[in-house]
Amino acid sequence: MSFIVNLAYFAAAVLFIIGLKQMASPVTARRGIIWAGWGMVIATVVTFLHPEVIGFVNYLLIIAGIGIGGGLAWYTGKRVPMTDMPQMIALYNGMGGGAAAGIGIVALMGSYTMNWTIQFIAVAGVIIGSVAFSGSLIAYGKLQGLIKKSLRFDMQQKINLGVLGATVLLGIIIGFSGAEVNGTLLFLFVLLALAFGVLMTIPIGGADMPVVISLYNALTGLAVGLKGLVLDNAALMIAGIVVGAAGTLLTQLMAKAMNRPLTNVLFSSFGETPSGEQEEVSGSMKEIEASDAGVMMAFANKVIIVPGYGMAVAQAQHKIWELTQLLQERDVQVKFAIHPVAGRMPGHMNVLLAEAGVPYDIIYDLDEINNEFKTADVAVVIGANDVVNPVARSNPESPIYGMPILNADEAHNVIVIKRGKGAGFSGVENHLFYADNTRMLYGDGQKVAGELIASIKEMG
Repeated sequence: MSFIVNLAYFAAAVLFIIGLKQMASPVTARRGIIWAGWGMVIATVVTFLHPEVIGFVNYLLIIAGIGIGGGLAWYTGKRVPMTDMPQMIALYNGMGGGAAAGIGIVALMGSYTMNWTIQFIAVAGVIIGSVAFSGSLIAYGKLQGLIKKSLRFDMQQKINLGVLGATVLLGIIIGFSGAEVNGTLLFLFVLLALAFGVLMTIPIGGADMPVVISLYNALTGLAVGLKGLVLDNAALMIAGIVVGAAGTLLTQLMAKAMNRPLTNVLFSSFGETPSGEQEEVSGSMKEIEASDAGVMMAFANKVIIVPGYGMAVAQAQHKIWELTQLLQERDVQVKFAIHPVAGRMPGHMNVLLAEAGVPYDIIYDLDEINNEFKTADVAVVIGANDVVNPVARSNPESPIYGMPILNADEAHNVIVIKRGKGAGFSGVENHLFYADNTRMLYGDGQKVAGELIASIKEMG
């Protein structure tokens, strides 16, 4: 029986890897999810045959857990709009970290026979899983709007370091405790690990949430892999390693896309100048009416659309696709430019555009399309801010200096669709809005897109 279980776990792990590979491309991502889903089904079903699981009470608990968790996931998956996917992913990722920490806590309470090496692995898994759990919940709160401000206070990093040090110290004591782990000590250990996750995440601003979510995804994978070692479960080991490695790579790519080291994301007050004052910008913002912007786009040869989180908030992706189709009917070449950190999670804009039916072959990432802005008659920026701010190229004193940006300012004309005149999440004033070739089209993204559509239709 053990051979069959391990063989099934191996098959599940292979399906996880195949699924992850398929997810590397938007064209095959849906297929990849199905492959990985079947891997999860196999791993779950075969667990009922595991020698240590067989039994009525265990089966009852597993079925109850699957029923409750699966029911909630099905309900929220159907009800949560695509615009709220980032916080949903943060929440679900936190649940994974919490589950891994829970397994470690049960193991440390003496439910499994462990040597001191495995006991220390269990301790490490509890720390990492707890941090991923509480940190992801804070990320969810920020993205959902439940936590309005980033909390910063004096000696914050020193306090965080002290909490981490105390957590590690208690972990070392527990690791050497053998089977007799003091319950109060274990409770305090878990509480400090959870507190560190909160303290580490609470000062990080919304602009950095895509990197934070990716980092906690990597930590959850690592915690799951460590629990696989504790339980001697090959499926957990392989799945955790794959998720941890993929999350780590994605975190590095996201930080690189912002041209900032990960330490700067986690420990810096991004977007704040020493004086707390905004940099002065010469010139003025010049408004344009939707009718005039529609004419400009209708008679262009090439239009590049740059979506951002504002498009997601306005739920304007369907109107933008309708606008694109109208332009294509007039033989206008339309392309979409996606910055790696646009939105609130990796791939957020790609998901929204795919939901609206935008073909993959007209969606390009930064490296693929940046040189084309010079040949674009119109660049339409809807809801994006920091990722098109030319100050990232020109001002070494700016917090976003050196961050690769989409070269929207190099287009012949730039139309910025924006709800108001405020700065982006980084708090840095956008010099693109003041450029001579830029016109501001104020209003809700969905409403403005509808006005552009009406304007183009009137031209016949």
